[in-house]
Amino acid sequence: MNSLTEMKRRPTDWQGAAMQKRIAGRYAAERRFKAIGMGAIMLSAGFLAFLLIVMVGNGFRGFTQTELPLEIDFPAATGGVSSSQFEGPDANSNLQSMGLREIVDSSIDLQYGEAGNDLFSPGGWTTVSAMILADPKIVEQKTTIYLPVISEIDVAYKDDGNPEAEKKVSEFSGQFSTGFNWNFLSNSDATDPMQVGIWGAFKGSLITMIVTLLLAFPVGVFAALYLEEYAPKNRLTDLIEVSINNLAAVPSIIFGLLGLAVFLNFFGMPRSGALVGGLTLALMTMPVIVISGRNAVKAVPPSIREAALGIGASPLQVVFHHVLPLALPGILTGTIIGMARALGETAPLLMIGMRAFIATPPSGITDPATVLPVQIFLWSDEVDRGFVEKTSAAIIVLLLFLLTMNALAIYLRNRFETRW
Repeated sequence: MNSLTEMKRRPTDWQGAAMQKRIAGRYAAERRFKAIGMGAIMLSAGFLAFLLIVMVGNGFRGFTQTELPLEIDFPAATGGVSSSQFEGPDANSNLQSMGLREIVDSSIDLQYGEAGNDLFSPGGWTTVSAMILADPKIVEQKTTIYLPVISEIDVAYKDDGNPEAEKKVSEFSGQFSTGFNWNFLSNSDATDPMQVGIWGAFKGSLITMIVTLLLAFPVGVFAALYLEEYAPKNRLTDLIEVSINNLAAVPSIIFGLLGLAVFLNFFGMPRSGALVGGLTLALMTMPVIVISGRNAVKAVPPSIREAALGIGASPLQVVFHHVLPLALPGILTGTIIGMARALGETAPLLMIGMRAFIATPPSGITDPATVLPVQIFLWSDEVDRGFVEKTSAAIIVLLLFLLTMNALAIYLRNRFETRW
């Protein structure tokens, strides 16, 4: 009997041909798996690099503008006004009464002839206005100011344009210069690509995100704590959990329809305001915060709760003094992910009217506003080629905004994370 058992349990022949073949096949499979994984990483990195190169290449030109010099003799054109008129609270009204736009147009005609107004951007005089407000001494001297050209010439100077614009670029080839487009960072939407800016949309996005965070974060965290720590396990609780999970997967445009029906039609809130946008995005973000908050609370070891109860802490103290601080990094990470999704949403905001032409930055939560994704969508639909590079530049700003939020999430997670 023992000899038969020993014959059945013969030791493995690791040096045999069959076993060596199996080992070689196993090593080959591991090498193929590593190669496939590395190939996937390289392919993803290649697509990302291509996207960044194209976006930065096109977007970088959106931060610059083509300019031509214009000499303005302010003493001769104004009759010798004093610089003190453009200091203090009456500076803007004095500028308007001075007829600055006519002065700029006459200086263009004097230097470049009758066709000169076809060279400069129609809003170029606002650049002169800003310079006077920054340094009123300009109106007491003869000075040369660089003003932006029209969009067609700007495109032709940077890239290929239409034949007429290319001809003007060749005619004034020695006079063009490239400067940083400060208007893009300080202005709002406009019909002229050379005068558009992202400040209005950026401020609208910031106010909308603040409203969203103030509504979604506390409600989502308290809902997660209640469902995980206090709610009884019954059919009603199961129904609520299933509903929350389903809401996290609902298309965003459905929340836009909900905001349109409830906040605008039923409650009569102001259309296109950051308040309505924040409420709508809060409804969309809240399920994500609840789900991530429940997972973070569930990940806290039961021994923490038992130890706190053992030393006399009340159930409320256990939750808020021990469980919540330990779950906070996970909750914050889920919150930032939800906020990043909300920042990039367009469809729900289009449904509540935040696609209007907003030429003035919002000053409050009820003022008409737009956000960066909607502004990008509107510019991408414009016919003028000058909006193409502005669209890419706005996408770069949006990506930087998202990267900043993700970096904040990583910092907060590392700052509050507790290891046990």
